[in-house]
Amino acid sequence: MSRIAILVPGKIHDRVLERLKDRFEIITVAREERLALDGETAGRIRGVAVSGAFTGAWMDQLPDVEVIASFGVGYDGMDVKRAAEKGIVVTNTPDVLNDEVADTAIGLLLNTIRELPRAEAWLRAGNWKPGTAYPLSRFSLKGRHVGLYGLGRIGLEIAKRLEPFKVKISYHTRSRHADAPYDYHPTLKGLAEAVDTLIAIVPKTSQTHRTIDADILAALGPDGILVNVGRGWTVDEEALSAALASGALGAAGLDVFYDEPTVPAGLLAPQNAVLLPHVASASVPTRNAMADLVVDNLIAWFEKGAALTPVPETPQKA
Repeated sequence: MSRIAILVPGKIHDRVLERLKDRFEIITVAREERLALDGETAGRIRGVAVSGAFTGAWMDQLPDVEVIASFGVGYDGMDVKRAAEKGIVVTNTPDVLNDEVADTAIGLLLNTIRELPRAEAWLRAGNWKPGTAYPLSRFSLKGRHVGLYGLGRIGLEIAKRLEPFKVKISYHTRSRHADAPYDYHPTLKGLAEAVDTLIAIVPKTSQTHRTIDADILAALGPDGILVNVGRGWTVDEEALSAALASGALGAAGLDVFYDEPTVPAGLLAPQNAVLLPHVASASVPTRNAMADLVVDNLIAWFEKGAALTPVPETPQKA
């Protein structure tokens, strides 16, 4: 009996392909405005495994596709509205990367506050000699008030990791979390005015576009720290560059950028910025777990008619 055909547009984690080949027929194509598929091939495809965006136009090319398994927790590049209209289930990979991203957020926070990357570079440059010492770091985590912009699964994990540092924790989300033991602020501006450290971990939506702007940075102030492990979309990078250069903001630690992999010169220049190339979930164990969940969603759909981690906007059962 012929195997179910799964489309893989562009690149995806090798483990996904390795596991898929044991159960499915894999059809690979380049990521182009229109997928290079003839009608017969397109008609055989019933599932998709994808890393990155998947357009509604591509969905329209696949008349019998039932499920699209996305590699990543964020699915802002997925046309979920069109998928829902066509009865296509979209899945993502939540939870398996929560710990890794939360750990990275804490590491980035410490590196930013204590200037650890700069201190290491200073040492490697041969500057540590008798009678010399690296300058005292301007900031300390001790006694800080940390605001979390976003308190979803990853935000809660970050908060739990902050608690042993004995800092005060507050948060802003669209609505209050009844079980969260932290102070709630109904506006981002209110949160920024109350705290001296802001960690952003919100998804890319129309409501989060450049919400961290000059006003928010000014509210954090010259002793303020910004850490972003969510989406670069959330930050006005021109305003951030200006605030770092002028001293209106104390420092920033960024794992994400507005137009990746492009990093503005205004963020590369300041010494009070710690920059990472979007590596928050980039460990071998975590990426393997994400790959496994992509494949397990496809297997569960075609064997049981229900995906493991469907996104809420699309149907969940066959």
